[in-house]
Amino acid sequence: AAKYFFVLLRGERGKRALDYFKKRALSDETIHKFGLGYSDQYSDDLYRYLRSKGYDDEILKDSGLVTIDEVRGGHDKFWNRAMFPIMDVHNKVIGFGGRVMGDGEPKYLNSPETKTPVFNKSRTLYGLHLARKTRRPQMILCEGYMDVIALHQAGFDNAVASLGTALTSGHANLLKRYTKEVYLTYDSDGAGIKAALRAIPILKEVGITTKIINMKPYKDPDEFIKALGAEAYQERIDQAENSFLFEVRMEEQQHDMHDPEGKTAFYNAVAKMLCGFTEKLERDNYIEAVAAKYMISPDDLRRLVNQQGLKAGLAGGGRAPQSVADAQDGARTEYKKSAKKREDGMVQS
Repeated sequence: AAKYFFVLLRGERGKRALDYFKKRALSDETIHKFGLGYSDQYSDDLYRYLRSKGYDDEILKDSGLVTIDEVRGGHDKFWNRAMFPIMDVHNKVIGFGGRVMGDGEPKYLNSPETKTPVFNKSRTLYGLHLARKTRRPQMILCEGYMDVIALHQAGFDNAVASLGTALTSGHANLLKRYTKEVYLTYDSDGAGIKAALRAIPILKEVGITTKIINMKPYKDPDEFIKALGAEAYQERIDQAENSFLFEVRMEEQQHDMHDPEGKTAFYNAVAKMLCGFTEKLERDNYIEAVAAKYMISPDDLRRLVNQQGLKAGLAGGGRAPQSVADAQDGARTEYKKSAKKREDGMVQS
């Protein structure tokens, strides 16, 4: 199917999709490298082609490429779309993404997961078959196909994306095989910020250090690179923000810092977040950093952290904890609750 889509793109029938890729400033080399293609405007075109190659209805149905029903017979999952083959780390095509040509809905469509363990969205990252070979020390995690392709074309061969789904522990464990550091370059709108806030603890859970790339005033990497170029994007990578300080900054946006009550609530919320660090040295380093940035005495912030740790420990039941270390489990639970609250707050904003 991938070969068929690939050939169609280069013929008269694929002109509209090829024009779309060219309009997105993709070179012939990039189009070839990612195996981009086109699914024909006729909704049974691929079905008839694959049947002519000897494939029966059962395997076509299981592949997720075709739907079989008694009235219409076989018809294609993808038609009249620019096609993005999804490959596993061994360069084998396991699914597709398709972008509609024209005004149809949905704008982007992904292959369904297969019954047999061929395509599993929560364990697949777009572009990883190329990015795993990078010599760069980190991976760049994006939201969309075009972001990955634009970054690779600009020389950032370490870019990958989850497939239209939120980041999962399966994705995080897959990334851990290839890197210890991930830079998030999600869209700069509210939904992108929410996705980043959700991804940070998932990556941290498997031991991955995370930083946030600021792309403002542009929405995504593709838009940013078209406007300012690869060198400017590299500068943003070099200036990427520590993920915890990013979370603190997002928490700050939920409070009126000109109001004493709002400022107090912010400091207490940050103290809860700081309780999530199990190592004393790491916790102390972040206390110093937050105190310096938000003009509070490190000793006062440390006292707040201790108070929040004790509260969290008591909230978890049992005897009163004797120190912050004793209260870590309860504190982490409280931190997750506050992280969810930050996510929801960003969406409302």
